[in-house]
Amino acid sequence: MAKATKKQALGRGLSALLKDPDNDIKSVDDKNADKVVGNIIELELDSIDVNPFQPRTSFNDETLRELATSIKEIGVIQPITVRKLDFNTFQLVSGERRFRASKLAGLKTIPAYIRIANDQESLTMALVENIQRQDLDPIEIALSYQRLIDEISLTQEQLSDRVGKKRSTIANYLRLLKLDPIVQTGMRDGFISMGHGRALINIEDQQQQLDIYEKIISKSLSVRDTENLVRSLHSKSEKPNAVSAPGALPKHIAKGVKDFSEYFGAKIDVKVSSKGSGKLIIPFSSEEDFNRLKKLINSED
Repeated sequence: MAKATKKQALGRGLSALLKDPDNDIKSVDDKNADKVVGNIIELELDSIDVNPFQPRTSFNDETLRELATSIKEIGVIQPITVRKLDFNTFQLVSGERRFRASKLAGLKTIPAYIRIANDQESLTMALVENIQRQDLDPIEIALSYQRLIDEISLTQEQLSDRVGKKRSTIANYLRLLKLDPIVQTGMRDGFISMGHGRALINIEDQQQQLDIYEKIISKSLSVRDTENLVRSLHSKSEKPNAVSAPGALPKHIAKGVKDFSEYFGAKIDVKVSSKGSGKLIIPFSSEEDFNRLKKLINSED
């Protein structure tokens, strides 16, 4: 208990240092920066702005109230992380639930780690932090990945290293953004799962995609049911001499298609005629994704 009291007092002392205009810290090279950056400091909640880069767009009111009650009883256990913007002004990097719950609990200050970071670093920290630690829905994760690719100019390979996920996993999330907005909203609201969404991606006709989405909800279709439904629709649209259902493919082709899909990080479609000839279709979602595929193919030369 003595250690906790001492640490708390230290945090209050350092927070007072931050309010001294003569010792304002603007970079890691400034005087007293080593005393502040990386230490736990009590900051006034009113001095902290929410992070515009926060990928989570909705917070459950009930769970926030529960967290606020817990904070009233035992305080904030895990400090939030902020970056310094200006004199006695900070921006939230991670820990928005704790920040919001602390306000609900009536707290005036909150323990925080201070970082000195530019906008790009802040965006990266916020997105990676939330992808790894928060219970984001699949669309929120996909949007976070896309923002890292677009705004930080990361390739899928670099993104894979940053977030510790396989490139094929990242590609599967990004493909969800091709779904109709109504379907995306249904996934965000929990009406369908990511598995349902991955099956629906294979339906290019928007109205047909929405029709199947409605069937999933009205008939409580499982992911397997949805996959079978999509597969049957594809079978009907194929020519009589073409084979597209995985179960009807020769074993060596079925296994090869699976290997191709894992390698390219995308679902590879195959069409095989009754004579044994056929073709592979490799989909891509953007110019960057096309260049990624081209790079993979060229690397085999």
